[in-house]
Amino acid sequence: MLFGIKRVLEDYGSIQECFLKGFNPGDENVLGGATVLVSELSSVFPVRPRSLLPSPVAGSACKRLNLFLRWMVRNDDVDPGGWDRVAPSKLIIPMDVHMGRICRSLKLTSRRQSDMKAALEVTQAFRKIEPDDPVRYDFCLTRLGIRDDLTPDSFLRGCGVQ
Repeated sequence: MLFGIKRVLEDYGSIQECFLKGFNPGDENVLGGATVLVSELSSVFPVRPRSLLPSPVAGSACKRLNLFLRWMVRNDDVDPGGWDRVAPSKLIIPMDVHMGRICRSLKLTSRRQSDMKAALEVTQAFRKIEPDDPVRYDFCLTRLGIRDDLTPDSFLRGCGVQ
């Protein structure tokens, strides 16, 4: 991974510039930039290119990559920001089993797998609520999904949500 980062820095000057090679601000989301970034970072280990970084084009939800992009693009009490050439509206929810579980309980997705299709479906649902920042609720919902002392359904019933 460090060799991949070194090569990206040598070729592009920064991780952001590498990402921007594949990102089109007119696109619905960051998939193009994420795909180029993963490809460039992985190019130094061609024998097992997805051993450290899953590929968005292979269907992986790429939770860590989308979480990294959230940290770099958003600027608030949780995320430090720094990448001002990508709008938060283009981000994809960092989907994992915990987020998938809570999103299925909220009927934001019916997909059984927490894959890229589910991440895009949930992101689209959040865009209807918060078009400028669809990943805004990721942090609090993931925590709810992780809790083992309360099921998402019982939490929602306690809030009066059926």
